Amino acid sequence: ETLQAAARNLELEENALDNIPRITADVEDEDSIVAMVKRTKVVLNTVGPYRFFGRPVVKACVEQGTHHVDVSGEPQYLEQMQNEFFKEAQEKGIFVIGACGFDSIPAEMTLVYLREHFKGELAQVETFVTMNSGPKGMKINFGTWQSAIHGMAHASELVELRKQSREIIFTKSLPPSDARLARRNALFWSDVAQGWCLPFMGSDRSVMLHSEMFRYQLEASRPVQIQTYLKVPSFLHGIGLVLLAAIFGIMSSFSLGRTLLEKFPGLFSAGMVRRGGPTRDQALGCSFTLVAKGTGWEEKLAEPTDKHGSPPDKSLVVQLQGPDPAYVTTAICLVQTALVILAEK
Repeated sequence: ETLQAAARNLELEENALDNIPRITADVEDEDSIVAMVKRTKVVLNTVGPYRFFGRPVVKACVEQGTHHVDVSGEPQYLEQMQNEFFKEAQEKGIFVIGACGFDSIPAEMTLVYLREHFKGELAQVETFVTMNSGPKGMKINFGTWQSAIHGMAHASELVELRKQSREIIFTKSLPPSDARLARRNALFWSDVAQGWCLPFMGSDRSVMLHSEMFRYQLEASRPVQIQTYLKVPSFLHGIGLVLLAAIFGIMSSFSLGRTLLEKFPGLFSAGMVRRGGPTRDQALGCSFTLVAKGTGWEEKLAEPTDKHGSPPDKSLVVQLQGPDPAYVTTAICLVQTALVILAEK
């Protein structure tokens, strides 16, 4: 049925994809996972929540020398896999790359673009993402909702994971910052985004900061400070979202609350979450806009540990637009990531 639906989406005959070989693999059956990863050069893993289903696939890929990419936006999973498999993957010359969907390729692209075009010393980046709902509305997949519930519930795990990463991977102490980029934690008006904004609770900031730490470790490139925000339709929408987020945070902190969140996702998300995700028409009607402001200095210093003697004196704003973030953009980003790996390796 899935292949027939895919054929219809591609405007092909309904049975056009019926002869494509299918491989059955189960995360609870290690042999089936190993057999799967042996048959390919790169695995595109979209089976979440990754907290529950991701590690067996990553483990098999690393052991068999197969590249692995996924669309996880779960910081605990991403950082646990990094700590556990970084050295072995590096020794085998393979890529294990998470967050290859809307979380967090678009944000990473704006950061890379700013780095390449700033023409000076880039020091700070703030991103503002807008989710543009289509005429039939925007829905969130239940798997994404479930990942967010357990990510919030186990956020404290990040403290120990990041301590481990500093001992295993990021062993060079980061240089002191010339100017601190403060996080704005309340609802605020942004002239850059031209609207009311809240802190963005997705994985973009975590992922981009890790990229910056890798650049410093491997390339001695001065790390950039990063903050990420979500633009909301209005002040009242922002207040409503704050209230929903507060309820979500409280409910995620205890077992019964998590059960209720999973049992009644529509109620606790104001109708945004549905099992099975959006319809095709809903997805095709949605889009996103990402605005990124880079701030820094006209003068570029020789060493990443050198200090500027004055406040930042230069800025650059870039904008990225794309189709439905959850399905269309995520699918494009994931496939393109795999193609780049195949082309370069």
